[in-house]
Amino acid sequence: MSCCAPPLALDGASDPSAARQEIRLASRDLGNGLRQSDLSVPGLHCAACIRAVETGLARLPGVAQVRVNLSTRRAAVQWRGEEAPELLTALAGLGYPGHLFESDAEGTDPERDRLIRALAVAGFCAMNIMLLSVSVWSGAEPETRQAFHWISGALALPCLLYSGRIFFASAWAVLRRGRTNMDVPISIGICLAFALSLYDTIHDGPHAYFDAATSLIFFLLIGRTLDHLMHEKARAAVRGLMRLAPRGATVLDTDGGRSYLPLAEVAPGMRIALTAGERVPVDGIVEEGASELDCAIATGESAPQSVSSGMAVQAGTLNLSGPLTILATAKAESSFLAEMVRLMEAAEGGRARYRRIADRAAALYSPVVHATALIAFLGWMMATGDWHRAITIAIAVLIITCPCALGLAVPIVQVVASRRLFEAGIMVKDGSAIERIAEIDTVAFDKTGTLTFGRPQLVDPASIPAVDLAIAAAIARRSSHPLSRAIAAAAPEAGLALTDIREHPGFGVEAELEGHCYRLGRAEWALAEAGGQPESGTMLSRDGALVARFAFAETLRPQARAAVDALRADGLSIVLLSGDRPVAVQPIAGRLGIDAVSAGLLPAGKVERLAALAAEDRKVLMVGDGLNDAPALAAAHASMAPASAADIGRNAADFVFLHDGLDAVPTAIAVARAAGRLIRQNFALAILYNALALPVAIAGYVTPLIAALAMSLSSILVVANALRLDAGKAQVRAGTDTRQAGKLAPACEPGE
Repeated sequence: MSCCAPPLALDGASDPSAARQEIRLASRDLGNGLRQSDLSVPGLHCAACIRAVETGLARLPGVAQVRVNLSTRRAAVQWRGEEAPELLTALAGLGYPGHLFESDAEGTDPERDRLIRALAVAGFCAMNIMLLSVSVWSGAEPETRQAFHWISGALALPCLLYSGRIFFASAWAVLRRGRTNMDVPISIGICLAFALSLYDTIHDGPHAYFDAATSLIFFLLIGRTLDHLMHEKARAAVRGLMRLAPRGATVLDTDGGRSYLPLAEVAPGMRIALTAGERVPVDGIVEEGASELDCAIATGESAPQSVSSGMAVQAGTLNLSGPLTILATAKAESSFLAEMVRLMEAAEGGRARYRRIADRAAALYSPVVHATALIAFLGWMMATGDWHRAITIAIAVLIITCPCALGLAVPIVQVVASRRLFEAGIMVKDGSAIERIAEIDTVAFDKTGTLTFGRPQLVDPASIPAVDLAIAAAIARRSSHPLSRAIAAAAPEAGLALTDIREHPGFGVEAELEGHCYRLGRAEWALAEAGGQPESGTMLSRDGALVARFAFAETLRPQARAAVDALRADGLSIVLLSGDRPVAVQPIAGRLGIDAVSAGLLPAGKVERLAALAAEDRKVLMVGDGLNDAPALAAAHASMAPASAADIGRNAADFVFLHDGLDAVPTAIAVARAAGRLIRQNFALAILYNALALPVAIAGYVTPLIAALAMSLSSILVVANALRLDAGKAQVRAGTDTRQAGKLAPACEPGE
């Protein structure tokens, strides 16, 4: 359903020159004299809004391109020139006041709260008026009928003034600028029904249609609220990713002093002091120090990466163990993290184009209904000369053609499907994704944390002497490294008296025991004193001599092979996209029978791979969990993530499965396909209803109340059809292979 929210008050644009200066300062340099300004436009809600903003801003001198993102309600404007265009003033003149977009803006959602309050008021009034109408239409005495009409009118008034203002304000905002939208006929029908009902109540008429006006508002608000909540889900991932950026950085001055600067003021060439536990604020190069970084946002790997002098670091990665001094090489707006945010927003903007097609089709509703109601009124006036009858029929035409059934055709099935999926342990983050996942023909999996749990586990600990394993476990408990945790979990606490314990970032842990020096970590470091042939992997040494070798593997998720086989049996292509090294990816792909494998991909590389598949007219479901998967999850036709995924991955995904098993993937596809069939049936029912009801209403056989009841009946039919969704038919055909839960698959070289 298309709609337009009432314009908000313009913030910060009362002084055009000051606003233009602020826009220039906040703009981003794209090169070749081109700059980009991002504006927040809260009043964007439908295709008509998008066309008005894009067309209006494009007319301004110096504006090169305007791109509106319906999901995030942002307008990205590219412009040239020494002075910024008067963008905020132009937006206000178009009826869509806005302000500069602030990346760290937080707070509540006033539009959601407003819709929910309006829905509650409309529901209360409509239900009570309908109860009173039952008595009236059942043949109440004239005195009782008149009293009930006045009570109904009193109940309808707050519904119109409070809940109806959402439609009235939207209709007035476009009418005064010579445009129209779907809220115009809705507002006319509501106001006419209330006015005629009030007239008949005052003149002791037998019928009043307060129930028709309030029921119309209530049903329309249901669809509008659901639509708004879906938009908010799309914005959550971008906001979560922005929170990974620190608000500022400790900059080292030339005289050795330190100062804390806001992130926006950090410029290339500045030296930044970074302590353990802090995130890297901007892209840079390590000047001093050695440490380990959690680079999951970039590679998806849980294993920390060692960095030292001369190595590049990326914004958003987490410094784990040692202090670093880095030289900034980019501003915050040009950093790796900012690029990821832009990738996600670009993906959402592309996704919004699918919604525009439906909005443009729905926009035809308004002029058609206006013309039909007017013709009905004029025709009956000419035929009978009875204005009361003519206007009653016109109201009936306006109400009976209300697109409630069309508006509920998709959301109600999405609600039922969401409940069915929740019963199967799958959370739906975006209702429109149920339709999109039913269309997919390719499934792309991430490796670490998706096909596997992403946690290393020690292979065959029984082959290591118990004494040596106990010593290694005691040393490993002094480190938070994932491989150390795997060794510590393989042996119980032995109470060994370790002394002089030291952790060497990027190498391992060293400790003294009974006069001997033990080292647990990289082979080249642990065996440095022994010389001889270089070795690799994770090892335990005593006084430089080899004591034990450790090999690690990742655990496949339960039902991983069964899920892949079920998807392949349904005719879907399977692709593996991973940021890990090929030597770690190939064994997993081999065990699952996946031939199409791309390893060593950065976030942008995954998005490019998905774009290449889309260019082949493939519709891809992306299943991933890491921070580095967030742009790919947003760019895919549909996306899923496990509950164990990082916050950003969960926010970016359309679906989140709560259980460990990968059988959630084919289950979600099966439920979505069943839901797709019901959506098409609902559309057919809604179209058939309008085809039958409209001629009857024009012929004068329908009162406004019957029109409202017919509209409600069409909605009830749509809801009843949606409830036919049978979760029992949407189970994974391959079943559950519980034996696979305990199997290990080599995922990395020992010690990596």
